[in-house]
Amino acid sequence: MATRIRGVSGSRPAPGAEGGRPPLLRELLLVTGLFLVYKFGRLLANGHETRAFHNADRVWDAERALRLPGEGAVQQLLLHSEPLVRTANTYYAAVHFPATIAFLAWLYWRRPAHYLWSRRVLALVTGAALALHILLPLAPPRLLAATGLVDTARVYGPSVYGAVPEADSMANQFAAMPSLHFGWALMVAIGLIAATRSPLRRWWLLHPAVTLLVIVGTANHYWLDALAAAVLLGLALWVVPMPPRPSAPVIAQRPKRVETAAVPAEVRR
Repeated sequence: MATRIRGVSGSRPAPGAEGGRPPLLRELLLVTGLFLVYKFGRLLANGHETRAFHNADRVWDAERALRLPGEGAVQQLLLHSEPLVRTANTYYAAVHFPATIAFLAWLYWRRPAHYLWSRRVLALVTGAALALHILLPLAPPRLLAATGLVDTARVYGPSVYGAVPEADSMANQFAAMPSLHFGWALMVAIGLIAATRSPLRRWWLLHPAVTLLVIVGTANHYWLDALAAAVLLGLALWVVPMPPRPSAPVIAQRPKRVETAAVPAEVRR
């Protein structure tokens, strides 16, 4: 009896073979709901400007005490070229959400088990970040005079924030720590490395690396904001078990053709 070899036929794997693809409508509603809760939660953290600037002074002094490299060194690299600094501002404004959405959409369709894992990790990280934004309001370095840094988005554009932080009702500019720009970017890279088998998959780490340089160089975040995001992500990855890495497809080998010796005509008779 012939045995059925997995992956021999040209048929596609059954949907949800990695653990079950959840209903699309439910996931869209869930992700949208989580985003709205986070967005309105950040707005609840508004109105603490005095504490935010006081905490910013402490973070800045702590970084100097730890002898971390100055954020100004990264910003000076950007300011050497106006097109470069505009590109950095655009990356900060336009890549964060689309990259994360594309990441989740691809996982949902191609790696359902990894999608559920990544969505749960991102939800934990975002929830913990929201709690920190409320408990620890923090002014970004671009608003702290002691840093001497330039608000590159305001000077060169494009900017996603209002000119006056206190009057910006659509965003909380005093929620610098942790940096979800960096935390989400790092999770995108880790998730794609875990869900794929390409030998080039580690190149995805360029996304969080570029994001780190952008958030620091544009003076939207301190180094410690990124470190706090990485710690939260590490804790979430420890709590949520990772699904097994996708296995390589089994390729069926054609049976070798057996060469038979020529039979004399007399024998065939």
